Amino acid sequence: MKSLKKQKIIFSIILFFLFSFTIFSPVLAAGDIVSKGDDFIKKGEEGSVEITDESIKGVTDSLYNVFLVIGITIAVIVGIILGVQFMIGSVEQKSKVKESIIPYIAGCAAIFGGFGIWKLVIEILKGL
Repeated sequence: MKSLKKQKIIFSIILFFLFSFTIFSPVLAAGDIVSKGDDFIKKGEEGSVEITDESIKGVTDSLYNVFLVIGITIAVIVGIILGVQFMIGSVEQKSKVKESIIPYIAGCAAIFGGFGIWKLVIEILKGL
């Protein structure tokens, strides 16, 4: 009984810290967001904002990397879920997993093929 109470207390403390961090982290970051917004407005009023090839390249590289990481993460998570379902599922569940593997593979090919095409187009346009 005591170990169960200790586990509940530890779990409650962990939940408290998790919730407090998720509640207060946006509040703490709001000041930084406001100051960056003010700097952006000042630069626009001064007319010192220039769009250069390097800034566009930086934005596209950042977008590419962010979307690629999100795509890889989702693909890995779904693959793990399908694998676990296949290993521990009943015969009916295994047949459902086998049916969903083909769309999963097609989706992965579309996602990573799309990223490859995007990177290829950016590299070709960068050469022009």
